[in-house]
Amino acid sequence: MIDGPSLFARFAHPPNLLGYCGPNEAVLSQLVSAGELAAAELRHVAREFSGAWPYLEVIAGVWGRDPLDPSVVEAYWIGNRLLDGIDVGTWGGSVRERFRSRAGWDWPRVSEAVTAGGIPHHSFHTFCVYPWVGLLRAGVVEEALRVIDQCRIRWGTVMGKTGDRLLVSSMPLEWDGISLSLGEERTESVLPPMTGTLAIGDLVALHWDSACQKLTRVQLGRLRAYHDLHLAIANQGPLHRVVES
Repeated sequence: MIDGPSLFARFAHPPNLLGYCGPNEAVLSQLVSAGELAAAELRHVAREFSGAWPYLEVIAGVWGRDPLDPSVVEAYWIGNRLLDGIDVGTWGGSVRERFRSRAGWDWPRVSEAVTAGGIPHHSFHTFCVYPWVGLLRAGVVEEALRVIDQCRIRWGTVMGKTGDRLLVSSMPLEWDGISLSLGEERTESVLPPMTGTLAIGDLVALHWDSACQKLTRVQLGRLRAYHDLHLAIANQGPLHRVVES
């Protein structure tokens, strides 16, 4: 199994490369290139991802593990059995402590998502904490839909290559004016993973403009289950109240 800091970097690097999350993108890129030699530095940098790090702390705290234990990192980005033992009270209190000030007037929506069954998985942050779903309902459709679709950890099948990029068949998010859903499969072009190789037919996890890692059937099942859970929660009407000025 890949070490925890490196696994974290695989998924954190794509948005960081685009300047969305974490420290200066050059820092993470250099550490990723250094491989295992930079594991200690990667551990320090991971704490600067203010969106992901609190969830790693929650999962690790429940199970008495390190936030960058490989199983904890996998639980957050993809999903595994560690999420099955998360107590709603403990988890809800942690969300309140860490995100209430950031959510501001939008906090009731986040709180309702926890009550509705949300758990500390990346898809919870994408669909239930970020304001993009609310912006969709407010009419900011094109940009909001693009960000949600790229920010979620999605999945696909490698179909081939074009130049230095992979061609992957995946299902995009669609918005019908009321709710989000998965559309028909289409082929998209993404960057290959930072380490390792992929072959035609491999299942792969995608984040923003990059393939992050090969998925097993079990991992795909987990990822889809948690993704669909939070997509359903986000589609519930009470979570989309818009505060009028």
